[in-house]
Amino acid sequence: MKLSQFKFNLPESLLASEPSENRDESRLMVLHRDTGKIEHKIFKDVLDYFDDKDVMILNNTKVFPARLYGNKEKTGATIEVFLLRELNNELRLWDVLVDPARKIRVGNKLYFGDDDLLVAEVVDNTTSRGRTIRFLFEGTDEEFRRNIEILGETPLPKYIKRKATPEDKFRYQTIYAKNEGAVAAPTAGLHFSRELMKRLELKGVDFAEVTLHVGLGTFRTVEVEDLTKHKMDSEQFIITDEAAKVVNKAIDNKRRVCAVGTTSMRAIESSVSADHHLKAASDWTSKFIYPPYDFSIANSMITNFHTPESTLLVMIAAFAGYENVMNAYEVAVKEKYRFYSYGDAMLII
Repeated sequence: MKLSQFKFNLPESLLASEPSENRDESRLMVLHRDTGKIEHKIFKDVLDYFDDKDVMILNNTKVFPARLYGNKEKTGATIEVFLLRELNNELRLWDVLVDPARKIRVGNKLYFGDDDLLVAEVVDNTTSRGRTIRFLFEGTDEEFRRNIEILGETPLPKYIKRKATPEDKFRYQTIYAKNEGAVAAPTAGLHFSRELMKRLELKGVDFAEVTLHVGLGTFRTVEVEDLTKHKMDSEQFIITDEAAKVVNKAIDNKRRVCAVGTTSMRAIESSVSADHHLKAASDWTSKFIYPPYDFSIANSMITNFHTPESTLLVMIAAFAGYENVMNAYEVAVKEKYRFYSYGDAMLII
């Protein structure tokens, strides 16, 4: 398929810059894959679509405060440093993006915090905006992480044109987040409240937790018309034996298996056995799912509304059918559903 087939008109006013008042009270569009039928609900109505021994696959990655603001030595210019991933724990080497990049060269020192709580040195150029930096810090790993926590901001997506608030620290994180390592939230999971999780549990729904540390590559612009030529950035994922067992039991019993979010879907589709079951794994994936694609594990999914020509929208079309999805998105725009990270949700069954 071609990238241009995933264009649609998305008014800027529909990009959600604030979360809904209550997690489980955002809107929910239910899309039936077989007929294309659409229902309009509230997220907590998701309860009505799941029964005893159905399984929801959750991505338990935890977002860390990846956006830092520092000052360049000598000039004092303010530099934004976006932490992408730790390359070496012992040497405190990190892969980062810097802005404005033209001012940052190898050998430059950067100072963070009023009393220079952290100092870093640029040791390599990786891309036009990418750098490798080394934090010059003598304390323990725990102290280092605490300083990042003090200095770092919640890495809200760039389309949200406001400063991150203390509320974002809580709301831009799923309630089941455990394994730190993501620079963006697995947003479909943001709609789950503790009460809703409890009610699903009481109904007999099982949860399988996987980890995929969401990187910025998930949101990278696709720059090729031919989708087969797009290269995804690698992301680390972990699927435990326990999670695989829960999912495989549901597959064998022909239960509903729901991937909560494109990141969960990407993780499970990156670790499929020859007999179409889920395998335990700890690996990296650069899998890009586009139509036509034969899904092996999940037969339903929950996702947010994505932007035009994004890899996320392309994956949804592969799962629910191109015509169904483009029609649903037309309806979503007309009905003023809220899009993107803090937006509304879609259940595809």
